[in-house]
Amino acid sequence: MIVERRAVTAVLAAASLLLAAGCSAGGAGPSPGDGRTATGAAPGASSPRTAFPAPPAKGSVKVLRTVAEGLKTPWGLAPLPGGDLLVSSRDEGTILRIDERTGRKTELGTVSGVAPAGEGGLLGIALSPDYAADHMIYAYFTSASDNRVVRVRYDERRPAGEQLGAPDTVFKGIPKGFIHNGGRIAFGPDGMLYAGTGESGRRGLAQDKKSLGGKILRMTPDGEPAPGNPFPGSVVYSYGHRNVQGLAWDREQRLFASEFGQDTWDELNAIRPGGDYGWPVAEGRSAKPGSLDPVAQWHTDDASPSGVAAVGGVMWMAALKGERLWRVPLRGTTASAAPQAFLTGVYGRLRTVVPAGRDRIWLMTSNTDGRGTPKKGDDRLLEARVR
Repeated sequence: MIVERRAVTAVLAAASLLLAAGCSAGGAGPSPGDGRTATGAAPGASSPRTAFPAPPAKGSVKVLRTVAEGLKTPWGLAPLPGGDLLVSSRDEGTILRIDERTGRKTELGTVSGVAPAGEGGLLGIALSPDYAADHMIYAYFTSASDNRVVRVRYDERRPAGEQLGAPDTVFKGIPKGFIHNGGRIAFGPDGMLYAGTGESGRRGLAQDKKSLGGKILRMTPDGEPAPGNPFPGSVVYSYGHRNVQGLAWDREQRLFASEFGQDTWDELNAIRPGGDYGWPVAEGRSAKPGSLDPVAQWHTDDASPSGVAAVGGVMWMAALKGERLWRVPLRGTTASAAPQAFLTGVYGRLRTVVPAGRDRIWLMTSNTDGRGTPKKGDDRLLEARVR
């Protein structure tokens, strides 16, 4: 399943082991809900390791501007070092560059091998940790046979539409389906590549540690199992997931992930190496022995979460079916107050949220994905101030 690559250096291995231990989330004791639609009680967690002040219980969101309009099935978003933004199109298999000041769109090219269908296609993108030197863009996409991670070189000297090189397969063999393809990728503070996968509609894969479906994967930039992973020789980092489309690290370098529920509860989880997040036995908080309860949970009509971003001690979560942006203030791996909703129904389905600075986010809509109701100008890339 894994394309053979050169070994990771001993220095990187040591750093990864330390950081993998540091990213461990709190315990899994069940907590009672508060009786509201969105409940913010968390697993029994240890106190924060760093003396960050808890964010305010209530916050605010102000959309400052529409950066770009007319995006077609946008999915992944990656800021470039100079300030411009890369956006992937799920159905067209293309990557656009958007001038963050003017909104001007330039097509870099098409990622070859993408086979869009249902929820699959060209999904998450991320820049190489060595982007300044190698100009590599990593992409997670659905091919004719599987979901996979590739990297393509971006050459700005070539004509528009011809700036992407041939894909170099980093990792393959992730189960695909018409639904539940996961798709979010991100490089963590440890320099390792994380990928959220779905169980492709085959529930049993989520609990099968030998399957790549329904997991969070952790690998080196070359696609090898990352040093310090909980299961020797495996890229599996956590399991028991239904469909993970959001990955983000808080200011204490702890990993959080959003997850689609089925009929009852969507989740925001604090990810522990080797942790079991319950699916398909558990959905939301449960009494299943050994499974980890979510930090917060929502009824599926109010969320269906995709992207997440950590800004200023707060986790911001984009909701598709719920058509809103959720604010979850954190203290350690505990929600320090009940989640708060913003922009409900204003921009329709929200797919991706990415930090844009100390108090700002990039926010991308998803109304042209076949499940929304597109309006004039959809889809949009927005800039918002948050607290």
